[in-house]
Parts: sequence; structure tokens; C-alpha cells
Amino acid sequence: MKSEVFIAVNAQDVLARHGLDSFEALWRYGENDSTTAPPSGKGVKKVVRIELEDANGNPQSFYLKRQDHQLARSLRCPLGEPTFSREFRAIQHFAHQGIPALEAAFFARRSVDGHQQAILLTRALDIYKPLTWWFERWSSLAWRDRQDLILAAAALVRSLHNAERMHNNLYPRHIFLKLDDDGAGARLIDLVETRHAWFGQRDKIRDLRSLLRKSQVVTPGQKLRFLLAYTGKQRLTGPSRHLLAQVMARRASELK
Repeated sequence: MKSEVFIAVNAQDVLARHGLDSFEALWRYGENDSTTAPPSGKGVKKVVRIELEDANGNPQSFYLKRQDHQLARSLRCPLGEPTFSREFRAIQHFAHQGIPALEAAFFARRSVDGHQQAILLTRALDIYKPLTWWFERWSSLAWRDRQDLILAAAALVRSLHNAERMHNNLYPRHIFLKLDDDGAGARLIDLVETRHAWFGQRDKIRDLRSLLRKSQVVTPGQKLRFLLAYTGKQRLTGPSRHLLAQVMARRASELK
């Protein structure tokens, strides 16, 4: 049995304080509770929320995912690897590229009797809400708040695409946003399918198409504002007009 372990510097103390700084401890976390027992057989166990108190008495919140023999195959790993390994690499890559996203607190994988097991612990984004949550309240939001959310979402997607990455599963539920006195902030989640934008603009348009298709409550004018902010323009120019035409044309083709 061999394992590899990553523990974020800012999570080491609190995990060690509660005896949760090892693969085995997190794998067995809540095993006496049928709702949080570790997985057995193939598949991914439902996400478990963990609340831990640090040395100063402050709560720290995490989400724990455990995986047993659910593999993804690729050119990099033709024999397969845990999908959490892919997500962890994406989280680390996004952090290196400065793309706001999930924050990994702990990652580990091991092989037991031929089974690939993996654990991914991420910090809870409690001060953020998914874009779907904001959409449910869209009509009651102040005009400025709606604008701030649109601009924050556009900046997030722009940072992703400027790094020549595509989310590959970009829906409102995967964009987390918060509002505060300084405007809005945003982060991406669900990074398992993210990859390099091998097909350039075509991949980026695919991301934009997926997001706008599922943003029904947003008006055409607000979608235009999003695309202008995404391109960094104040008004339609040749390139931004072309982008708008491409995104809308691809969306229209899906309805046929």
C-alpha cells in the first residue's frame, strides 16, 4: 500500500489538531455514521462537510470527497487514475495561473489490493453563492449588484481563457460569486473536465455558449454587457461583434 499526500500550509495545524492529517484518518472519518461512512466498491461517496475549530476557537469549514476505484483514462494515464487526481492538478494549476477557483486543503491517493483510492478536501466557499442562487433572486437585486455580478463573472471567465484553459463544463452552478462593499468576487468549481484550449477560440466559444444557454433570466442587454466585459471593451467593435455573432450562432444551431 503506497500513498502520496498533499496538505496545504494553511490547513496543516487545524487538521493535525483534530487528528485528520493522514489518508487513513480522513478515509475513516465518520465511519460510525451511516450517512458519512467511507465508500466501499466503485463510485464516489456523497460530499461530506467538515467543521473544525482552530487553535483560536475559530471555525474552519471544508468539504471532503472520497473515491474508491473510479478511474478516468487519458493519454497521460492510459491505464486510468482517480478523477480526483485530475481535479487536484487542475486546482493547483489554476492557483499557479492566478485563476480564482477552489482551494485544496488536502489531497492523497493510494493503491490498496489493486484499487485506486483518493481523497480530496477543499475549503468551503461559504461567503460565495452559485450563480444559480443569484439568478433565483435576480429580479429583486439592485441594478448595481446585477452589474457587479456580471462583471465579476466575465472577469473570471476571461482569466480562464487568457490562460488558454477551458472549463469544459461551464454552467451557472459552477461559478460562485459574492457581493461586498467593493463589488463582487468570483471563483470556479468542478474542475475535473478542465483542459488546455487545444482548439483555441472554438473551445472558448463552447464555454461561453454553455454559460449563456443556461442563463435564461439574464436579459439580452445584460448578456451583451457580459461579453463586452469579457472582451475588455466598452462598446461593440469588430472583434467583439464577431465574437457575439459566433456565440449566438452556435446557441441558435443547438435549437434546430
